[in-house]
Amino acid sequence: MPELPEVETVRRGLLPAMEHRRIDLAEVNRPDLRWPLPPRMAERLTGARVEWLGRRSKYILADLSTAETLIIHLGMSGRMLVSGEVPGVFVRDHQPVAKHDHVVLTMEGGARVTFNDARRFGAMDLVATSGAADHWLLKGLGPEPFDNAFHEDFLAARLARRAAPIKAMLLDQRIIAGLGNIYVCEALHRAGIDPRRPAGNLTAAEIARLVPVIRRVLDEAIEAGGSSLRDHRQASGELGYFQHSFRAYGREGEPCRTEGCTGHVTRVVQSGRSTFFCPDCQR
Repeated sequence: MPELPEVETVRRGLLPAMEHRRIDLAEVNRPDLRWPLPPRMAERLTGARVEWLGRRSKYILADLSTAETLIIHLGMSGRMLVSGEVPGVFVRDHQPVAKHDHVVLTMEGGARVTFNDARRFGAMDLVATSGAADHWLLKGLGPEPFDNAFHEDFLAARLARRAAPIKAMLLDQRIIAGLGNIYVCEALHRAGIDPRRPAGNLTAAEIARLVPVIRRVLDEAIEAGGSSLRDHRQASGELGYFQHSFRAYGREGEPCRTEGCTGHVTRVVQSGRSTFFCPDCQR
């Protein structure tokens, strides 16, 4: 499933085609994705202007001139692809509507934004902008990793006396929003912290080291266009390439990339998910 860097990469790719532009025509080609689509969705979107295009955790948010917000979740295989002419960015010919093109937005100026989702694990909803933060998909999310509210004192307080593994705590969206399996593995490797350690056992120095490492990993991944392992593509259709910079994730049996370490990356399963780490330098 796309994590924060992949969703942020898609959001940035959509900005020139969508933000401050009117949706001239919205076409909804099926009644549901993971869940039923909102009633009269095409009618409610057509003619609306996108005032702001943002992101919360792994969700793209489009605030509309109609005082509604379109919430978009890419799910496992969802893609938001832009075609047509986007001034100063690119010109890409429109393709015929394909089988899994479930929502198509023709934007002011001629660009087309297509939501394609072969497995239909994605989702869209329309909610009053004034109440968007209380939507059930967004309510209860922790701070964003780049927000001032996420700092070492905050994290230390949330981890205190917790027996759960540190990896599980970082995956908890109520503690920090947007992190997933890939970037937690990468951050813990760079911070030299064993993902199996009880979260409450981390020292103040380790927590202070972990916070900026999380931000740095996410920053680098966003600049690289995210990680394309299966379905992720940027809004331009291009692949991300951060997977070529992985130091832990997916590298089972390979030499550790930490300078001076002679260990090898190991894989274990935690809560049904693969965890990649180096037992020699992650303590």
